[in-house]
Amino acid sequence: MRQPTITDYSLLVFLAIIWASAFFNIKLATDSFGPITIAFIRVLLGSLPLIIFCFYKNIKIEVFSKDWPWFAVIGFVNLVFPFFLIAYGIKNVQSNLAAILMSTSPLTSTLLAHFFIKNEKINLLKVIGVSIGFSGIVYLFSDNFLINENNLFSALCILIGALGYVVGGILTLKISNKKNENVTASILIWATIILLPICFYFEKPWNYNPSLTSVISITYLGIIATGLAWVLRFKVLKDNGLVFQSQVAYLIPIFGVVLGYIFLDELITFKVLVALIAIVIGIYFVKKSTSSKKILSQKNI
Repeated sequence: MRQPTITDYSLLVFLAIIWASAFFNIKLATDSFGPITIAFIRVLLGSLPLIIFCFYKNIKIEVFSKDWPWFAVIGFVNLVFPFFLIAYGIKNVQSNLAAILMSTSPLTSTLLAHFFIKNEKINLLKVIGVSIGFSGIVYLFSDNFLINENNLFSALCILIGALGYVVGGILTLKISNKKNENVTASILIWATIILLPICFYFEKPWNYNPSLTSVISITYLGIIATGLAWVLRFKVLKDNGLVFQSQVAYLIPIFGVVLGYIFLDELITFKVLVALIAIVIGIYFVKKSTSSKKILSQKNI
């Protein structure tokens, strides 16, 4: 794998900004759309860049192959479930809070990987990282300005949504022999198929009278923050590998807080900053453990 260049780091930062921008755009979309509709339009529009990309790269999309049950289950767990919960929860909390809560995914995945993934056992550095990160979350929940009895359930929904990403990622290992582009396109298509009847039955989106801001936000969520972001992720993975790409986890909550302040004038409390720092440090220790393990493995080859 070649050494990362300034262009590679710039692309990584750009990817982090795109993913972080999803949170305030979800918040804006909730002004006009219900959470199911937001999830549906997001996966529908998000699938388009992936389908075009696979067609351009001559990658076969196996959405209806013999492995379709796996694609459908992963599409539900990794997309339908979290996209709905995030859109449902973020209506009643600041988008910067959602960005911080969602950044717990690398920490949660460390715990679940210990039980479900071979050779991913927990160690001292991981314990330190997870402990620091989740201590920040616990401290954040004591911020009565951001989280109170009126929106506690909403905040918990976002945390559970983050768990859906992790479980979906673990399930994806069941079909790890397939190209990432094929898997991503397939699960997006299945998520669209699953959400279509649910959206039409429960929210009847044709009855909405959305504002221009909400329409722009939901379109951005689908095409840019979902579809294009995944295409960029594939490029980063191909050029620099998973360890380099995983550094985006440090940047997303930081940019999420900054963008929420810029576009929505959201308050950044002292406890937000403490929790943010704790989570970034926690992720650092978890990633440090993974990087050290890879270096030791390479020395033993």
